[in-house]
Amino acid sequence: MDFTLSAEQQMFAHTATTLFGNTCTPAHWRTMMQHDRAFDPDRWAQIAATGFTAMLVPESAGGLGLGEVDFALIAQAAGYVALPEPLVESAGIAAPMLAELAPDHALLRDPAAIIAIAPAANPVVASADVAGAFLLEKDGHAFLATPDTIALTPAQSIDPLRRVFRIGWDPAAAQDLGPADWTRATDRAAVFAAAQGMGLAQRAVDLAVAYAKDRQQFGKPIGSYQAVKHHLASAQTAIEFARPVMLAAAATVAQGDIYARARASHARIVALEAADQAARAAIQVHGAMGYSWEVDVHLLLKRALALTGCWGTPAFHRARIAARLFTRPAGPDQTFAKEQSVA
Repeated sequence: MDFTLSAEQQMFAHTATTLFGNTCTPAHWRTMMQHDRAFDPDRWAQIAATGFTAMLVPESAGGLGLGEVDFALIAQAAGYVALPEPLVESAGIAAPMLAELAPDHALLRDPAAIIAIAPAANPVVASADVAGAFLLEKDGHAFLATPDTIALTPAQSIDPLRRVFRIGWDPAAAQDLGPADWTRATDRAAVFAAAQGMGLAQRAVDLAVAYAKDRQQFGKPIGSYQAVKHHLASAQTAIEFARPVMLAAAATVAQGDIYARARASHARIVALEAADQAARAAIQVHGAMGYSWEVDVHLLLKRALALTGCWGTPAFHRARIAARLFTRPAGPDQTFAKEQSVA
């Protein structure tokens, strides 16, 4: 499989990196926390204006008609800055599902619309307090509800920049969109969580490397010591091993078979493990102060932990990988296998 990015993909990734880098800095994080906020309407307006919210919506429904690899690059850039806004949940998971179920819905033509998505497997819903609509699961069906029909109860979150809520709703007050492919939504969620994990991991390593270059101990930078080098080299190695797994999973989500599901789960596991390892290494490189609020790396670890707990537990995703390994042929020649159609 060729993982070479096209010029258009590189352009989108560069645009996302620049936009997020300029508008979501550690200073912005701290300002939001000081004001007890986890959503910036001005930043969201800029994100919508770039077209990122419409990437996975078909052109026939008013979107850009791009694919999961394209959006994974945006999700990775969002992870790098620990973006508080629900770009992945709304544009990466909810919007394409709504487009499949109701391609003529007006929400799809509003780039600033935020759709919260609530699968039965998730006990809490992210950013429900800023959503303009809710896509909910019951008995395999998807229901579309408006905020005035939803009861929100704030839930605790380890991540101060990611608000989550328990929700109460009545199916009779919502629009039944019919049977929905929640497995495909889970696959997209897994891949885009992996992409965010890649961004989180790289940001953690970058922060630690910058600190290791500046921090002096015994007359020279601590980055010159082998113990520090080994921690960061191991973290970077985990990132590089996870990257092709994430890209392969993103490229094959549309297959919708047992192989694609296993790849998505594999990507989620290894990328978020890389993020956890990198963030913990960065905290250790910063020493005792790495555990304090004055240092930013703890926010990256908290986001990685928050992502690990949504859209299926690690055990759930390991079981999907096991189902593929124990019921289908394995080996190097099966790396990019897919189900063969029956004539």
